[in-house]
Amino acid sequence: MARITTNFRCSECGWTTLKWAGRCGECQAWGTVAEAGQTTGIARTLKPVVLSDERAAQPITAITASAVAHWPSGIAEFDRVLGGGIVPGATILLSGEPGVGKSTLLLEVASRAAATGKRVLYVSAEESVNQVRMRAQRTGALHDSLYLAAETDLATIIGQIDQVHPDLLIVDSVQTVSSSLSDGLAGQPGQVREVASTLIRISKDRDLPLLLVGHVTKDGSIAGPRLLEHLVDVVCQFEGDRQTALRFIRAHKNRFGPTDEVGCFEMTGDGIAEVADPSGLFLSRSTAPVSGTCVTIATEGRRSLPVEVQALIVKSSAPQPRRVTNGVDSSRVAMLLAVLERRAKLPLSSSDVYVSTVGGIRLTEPGADLAIALAIASAFSDKAFPTTLAAIGEISLAGEIRSVSHSKQRAAEAHRLGFTTLVDSTSTHLREAMRTAFATTETVQPEVPQF
Repeated sequence: MARITTNFRCSECGWTTLKWAGRCGECQAWGTVAEAGQTTGIARTLKPVVLSDERAAQPITAITASAVAHWPSGIAEFDRVLGGGIVPGATILLSGEPGVGKSTLLLEVASRAAATGKRVLYVSAEESVNQVRMRAQRTGALHDSLYLAAETDLATIIGQIDQVHPDLLIVDSVQTVSSSLSDGLAGQPGQVREVASTLIRISKDRDLPLLLVGHVTKDGSIAGPRLLEHLVDVVCQFEGDRQTALRFIRAHKNRFGPTDEVGCFEMTGDGIAEVADPSGLFLSRSTAPVSGTCVTIATEGRRSLPVEVQALIVKSSAPQPRRVTNGVDSSRVAMLLAVLERRAKLPLSSSDVYVSTVGGIRLTEPGADLAIALAIASAFSDKAFPTTLAAIGEISLAGEIRSVSHSKQRAAEAHRLGFTTLVDSTSTHLREAMRTAFATTETVQPEVPQF
């Protein structure tokens, strides 16, 4: 006979335990663990289902694969990240920091799709229809084929889908929608799982593309259960600094295309604009050589971008000199300062060092080491490199210059942009790279102040 084992189950995520606990060990919710009866043994044995000919397993060679058809969203940078466009029946999860521009981007996608004659249903669970309409009027996204609804109940959203019959569905956001079939408040793991799985099932059954907005936690990861990222087809991250207008979108998961593409956008007063060629965004406007500057070719996905690194060296009177960085890793700069002092004999321990990038971009790859080191050396010697010099390479603790990934692509982009002198791993040591770079320098003459 079947036996009944008494255990305790979380009403939010389904986590079970043999004894009662005040806090769920899986979703960390308080007061959700209650006693439940679970049947075990013979009574839980499932009966096999008689399969029809359509559902019977077939040899993989007998299955004809149909090509996945993308239809362009009208935004080339967004299509680049998606792998060519939006796939019918695909679910795309877009996450990002609050205020980075997720709703603005999706409203632009909705307006471009509505302009081509497609029916678009934009469900806003965070804003009213008047607020969305005001943004659409400001960005020029008013179209008769774009339908707005402000709903937080899943059943009502399904009713809106049945009434509108859209070609594209946008839900902003999945954490603010709740279902009566699941206990708890909106945003809790059980609710997020129920809402997402229901919408994805509707999307697959009707070949309806679905765009979901997901909130992020303090550490930048997507809020809710990890199952949400497994259910969707594409996971996109919208990144950017509030202090700058530049935005990047990249795919961390893509079942229909690559995951190493990056889309560039710029936030303007009229909405969001594409940046097809961002090569001039991270260079200073000065045409004359300035000491303490050096250009590197960084990679963002498959793109190669020229980025200018600036450094400033000031004699310090404090017992502990300052090390201030902006756009680069502070620990990486500290390591490069130690290498410069030890391997290149530059006395930097008694000076304040300031290192920054132009345009608000953040350099995290080791390929920018050589440019940072040359910018610091240029600022220390007060000698300016010509504007046609670029540096690419990783610096080890021994002072060796190592090659980096996509070196040929970076060199080709440097030559395309007019950088005739390229300092890279062909200079095996930091001292040799500095000799090559300083062979083209110019001494900066101080300007006489005018009063």
